[in-house]
Amino acid sequence: MNATTSTALSAATAPEATATVTKAVIPVAGLGTRFLPATKATPKEMLPVVDKPAIQYVVEEAAAAGLEDVLMITGRNKRAVEDHFDSNTELEHALTAKGDTARLDAVRRVNRLAHMHHVRQGEPLGLGHAVLCARSHVGNEPFAVLLGDDLIGPGEGLLEQMLRVRARHGGSVVALMEVAPDQTHLYGCAAVEPADEAGHADGPDHAEGAGDPLVRVLDLVEKPAHGAAPSTYAVIGRYVLDPAVFDLLETAEPGHGGEIQLTDALRELAISGDHPVHGVIFSGRRFDTGDRASYLRTIVELACERPDLGPDFRRWLTDFVRAGRGAVTA
Repeated sequence: MNATTSTALSAATAPEATATVTKAVIPVAGLGTRFLPATKATPKEMLPVVDKPAIQYVVEEAAAAGLEDVLMITGRNKRAVEDHFDSNTELEHALTAKGDTARLDAVRRVNRLAHMHHVRQGEPLGLGHAVLCARSHVGNEPFAVLLGDDLIGPGEGLLEQMLRVRARHGGSVVALMEVAPDQTHLYGCAAVEPADEAGHADGPDHAEGAGDPLVRVLDLVEKPAHGAAPSTYAVIGRYVLDPAVFDLLETAEPGHGGEIQLTDALRELAISGDHPVHGVIFSGRRFDTGDRASYLRTIVELACERPDLGPDFRRWLTDFVRAGRGAVTA
């Protein structure tokens, strides 16, 4: 997608704060280089987390929050992601013939999760550019963005909290998580103040219906240098965005890493005063599948929790560790 037009950022054209969010945007155009050679021909989003691809967890989260209009921003070699959420008549007929109703139901459930749409990001120009590719589909409506590397624990309700904050306060909402000071350079980091019940930076408030604190975002820095972060509150991969962000992305100059950064556009919204940016400080369970070690830990933890797999797997894992098998030797 090539940005060809731009308009001035104006609060007068912003949708009502009460506009219902119905659409989710999920960027999946990344090359997955951290997982090579596994991702040479297989999209990293299709790598299994126990018995579901990672991307399915993300779509399930969006659907559970009531967002059944899902747009995926794809790229070359991502056809498998599209196919996963489409019908597979031959497979369904084969399972029906075998009487394998459990697997047939599991396959059909994927097809019915959401109304799926796809658009290609022609060039890998950054997360901000990927979000901009959604403009024609989203229009002048608020929308959610979910990043596939972040899986939120089942039942945490983070996205639902963020949608309630948007409905009450308008503007944009980001998910924040406190990280160790030596990890801030890996994230976009926010300068924040506590928000009162009206959403102003004055007194403590909480995301409606949950115990996670609500803050007003004053500034954002993408992957700050060591010791230069405005706080230890890092932006994680969940956003509810006001469509005003599109105007800023259209005219954005490349930022960190030579890419169009969503963080930079949100920073402009935060300091403009016309389009507030709030943060929900999340303290629940988040699983990172963006690197090999975190991906393996995610599989182990989720497998241990499965009622059908967990008991036997935990016993095997305990014996494995006690026996010292797999230990690194000098």
